[in-house]
Amino acid sequence: MEHPFTSHIKMILANRFGEQGAVIFEQNQLIQYLHFKTRSANRGSKSRSSFANLYAIYVLTEDYLAKGYDTQGDYSKFEGTPYTQLFKRQRELPFGNKLQNHALNNRVNAEFQKYFPTIDKIPILRDLKTNRYWINEYLFKMTINSQAFHVASAIIEIINEYIKNKQDAFERFIETCEDLQNIESADNDIVFNFIYNLLSINTDARLFEIVSYAILKFYYKEQSIYWGFELANLQKETLKLYKTGRTNANDGGIDFVMKPLGRFFQVTETLDFKKYFLDIDKIQKYPLTFVIKSEEPVAHLMIKIRENAQKIYPVETILNNYMSCIEEIINISMLITYFETIVKQGLLSSVLEEIILQSKVEFNYEGEID
Repeated sequence: MEHPFTSHIKMILANRFGEQGAVIFEQNQLIQYLHFKTRSANRGSKSRSSFANLYAIYVLTEDYLAKGYDTQGDYSKFEGTPYTQLFKRQRELPFGNKLQNHALNNRVNAEFQKYFPTIDKIPILRDLKTNRYWINEYLFKMTINSQAFHVASAIIEIINEYIKNKQDAFERFIETCEDLQNIESADNDIVFNFIYNLLSINTDARLFEIVSYAILKFYYKEQSIYWGFELANLQKETLKLYKTGRTNANDGGIDFVMKPLGRFFQVTETLDFKKYFLDIDKIQKYPLTFVIKSEEPVAHLMIKIRENAQKIYPVETILNNYMSCIEEIINISMLITYFETIVKQGLLSSVLEEIILQSKVEFNYEGEID
C-alpha cells in the first residue's frame, strides 16, 4: 500500500537505478521494510516515527559503506562493529539521543520476519559473545536481467530523506505552538481548538502523553489537601504532578507521579490487560491510574479489561487482586472535561507552554527551551 512518502522512495531509486528502480522497489525486502517504516513521514509531528528500527539499519549500513564493502573487500571476513560504537552513533542522529538498545538487539529482526515470514534472511547479525554486529549484506544485493545492483547507498539516502521530512514536520509543529503563544491574547479559541484536536485517538502516543501530562498537571494544581502527623498541626499543600522521564522509557510502568499523595500514572493506548497487569506487577501491585487513549466510556473500558482478564485468570481472588490495583481510569472524554475546566480558570497559556516545553525535550529539539 502506497503512502505519501512512497514517491520520495521511488524518486531516489529512479535517480540511482533508472527504470530498474521500480523493480528494486517492488522486489527488495529491505527497501520494502523501509517503505513500511516510513509511512508516517508526511503525517506531521503527531505520527509515530519508527526511528529506533530505522536507525539500527542506518548505523550498520553507514558503517558498511564507510569501510567500502559496497565496492571492494570481503565483508564475510569483517570482525563486526562493536555495539558501543553503533549505539553511540544512533544517539548522535536527529531525534536519537534517548533511543534504547532494543532495535539493535531484536526488534528489527523480529518485525522484519513478521512482514516477510518466507524470507530466511534477517537484517541484523550479531555475535553474543563479542557483542559485535553486522548488516546482512545479502539484502543489499539484487540481480535483474543479469545486471547486479547494490542498494546500500540508497538505504542511507531514503532514511536521510525521512529524517528531513520528520524534522520539517516537527519544526512546523513547534512554530505553530509558538505562533499560538503570540496570538493567544487575541484569539483563545484558536489555541483551544489546537490543543483540543490533540486529544484524539489518532494522535501519536508520545504527543498524547505530553498533552495528557500538561492538562493533568494544571488540573491537579488547582486542588489541595490537608495532611500532617497530628490533627492539631495539619498543613495545606497543592497537588503536584511530575513527569518521570521520556515517553516509552523503561520506567517500570510510571509515567507521572503525584506529590504528596504518591499516585502513579501510566499512559497507554492499548486495552491489552496483560500490559496493565505487567505494569502492576513491575511496581509490586502498587495502585496505578491509567490514562487511556480511548473515547470509550470508563465503565466500558473497565468491563472489557475484566472480561479479557477472566479468560486467562479464572480464579476470582487473583483477578480481583489485579483489578483492585487499577485506582482510576482516565479516558479522552475526562481529559477534555479537565481541559475545559482549567481553561475557565485562565490556564490555557500555561497548558500550551507546557506542551511546547515537553515536546522540545521529548523530540530533542535543538532550539531554545524557555
